[in-house]
Amino acid sequence: MASTVVQRVASTNIHRDQRVGVFVDVQNLYYSAKNLYNTKVSFREILRAAVRGRKLIRAIAYVIKADVKDESNFFEALENIGYEVRAKDLQVFIGGAKKGDWDIGIAMDAIELAPRLDTIIIISGDGDFLPLLQHLRRALGCRVEVMAFGKTASKKLTEEADSFIDFDASKKFLI
Repeated sequence: MASTVVQRVASTNIHRDQRVGVFVDVQNLYYSAKNLYNTKVSFREILRAAVRGRKLIRAIAYVIKADVKDESNFFEALENIGYEVRAKDLQVFIGGAKKGDWDIGIAMDAIELAPRLDTIIIISGDGDFLPLLQHLRRALGCRVEVMAFGKTASKKLTEEADSFIDFDASKKFLI
C-alpha cells in the first residue's frame, strides 16, 4: 500500500513514563477502511501502535448504535481489547437523513482528561478535530498525536499533530 501522506513519528519525544489517552472515532475508521480497502481495521493493533510501550491511562472507543447484526459482539470485543466503549444511538431525521458522530464528545473527554495526560492520541482523520489539537497543545500543554488513513485524513490535521501514523502505510492495521 503506497502512502500519499508522509508518516511522521517523532520517537525522540516518546518515553515509557508518558501518560497517554487514546480517543478512537470508530465510525471514521470503519468507513475509511471499508471505502479504501473493503475491509475492517484491527483495533487491537491500533491500540498497541498508539501506546508504543507508554503508560496507558484511558482508551475510549466512540461508537454509534445502529441495531445491526453482531453490533453488541463488536462492542464487547472492543472492551476485551482494553477500550472503554461510549455508545450513542444513530439519529434518524424526518425524511430519512441519518447522523451519528461523536466529535463534541471526543473533544470534551480529551479536554477533561488532558490534565492527567502527557500525550493525547486522536484516532481519526476528521479535520473537525483541528481546533481540539491546537487547544490541547497550546492551552493545556499536551503532546498530540494523530493516527488515521492518510488518504482520507485532513492534511491540516496531520500537519498539526506532533506525530502522525498513516494506516495506509502498513497492512498490520487491517483485518
